[in-house]
Amino acid sequence: MKNLNVEEKFKIVVIVGAIFFLAYMSLFQARGNPKIRNTATISDSELALEEAVIPPNGAALPIRWGDLGYQMVKTGVIDAGKFKKLYTINGELDAETEKLLSATDNENIKITSRNSRLILNLLWALGLGNKNEILEKGPMITYSGAGSPAEALAKAGGFASTGGWTLAVGSAMDHYSKHLFIALTPEQQKLVELVSQNIYRPCCGNSTYFPDCNHGMAMLGLLELMASQGVSEKDMYKVALQVNSYWFPDTYLTIAKYLKEKKNIDWEDADPKEILGANYSSASGYQRILKEISPPVNNQSGSCGI
Repeated sequence: MKNLNVEEKFKIVVIVGAIFFLAYMSLFQARGNPKIRNTATISDSELALEEAVIPPNGAALPIRWGDLGYQMVKTGVIDAGKFKKLYTINGELDAETEKLLSATDNENIKITSRNSRLILNLLWALGLGNKNEILEKGPMITYSGAGSPAEALAKAGGFASTGGWTLAVGSAMDHYSKHLFIALTPEQQKLVELVSQNIYRPCCGNSTYFPDCNHGMAMLGLLELMASQGVSEKDMYKVALQVNSYWFPDTYLTIAKYLKEKKNIDWEDADPKEILGANYSSASGYQRILKEISPPVNNQSGSCGI
């Protein structure tokens, strides 16, 4: 480049920089979406299984988000600055997802492989902050065996779903079951309690009724939202399985493979309530399935942190 003038050198630097930028963005997008990979390396049947369990175009959830993001920012369950900083760094806070956080007229949520982490954290904040008897009288309070209500509440702050929520104004326990984002009728509350006791997640052995990790707390928020908007019990299980599949893709791909190879059941014909139960979706249930299916699909679990 010694014989090139300044303008020519500048053009070369810009071109090389652009090439590196495009290469970086391609890598970033692939890392941001665990399902972006070379489909030529898998069979047609495996690809069809992936598309059935984790639809590449996402899944529209039968819930209106409305102004819930705005309410959570207003009350401090979500610190907008912390939240936006996290998702700006990750490249996930586009105009549509930022609308979920700040607008008051949101329609239905759509979950995809790309935004599943964002949806998880929004629902985590909702489950944590929404006032509900499950948080006030359920295993989150009674598990520790603490004597006084104050002691039990203090111990409840030590779970992953509470102590791990660091995107609030103040501490997570400042907002624990404190805000009436979703008002449930007695019948709707009973439905949430019933369904929550039948939905497990493969990162631990507890049902959503004991939401001690982020996935459980997020699922609780989702169930409350669905119940408040008239979603039936049957559809609540269906939606919960769709969402769990995006949060734990490799787990449910392995379960789908097990159903097909061991029981000759297609994913579309599986009973969501049964799959979400302890025999399949709890940590112990999934470990049993892993012993019967070889090889598993990557065998990676969703993180229980921010």
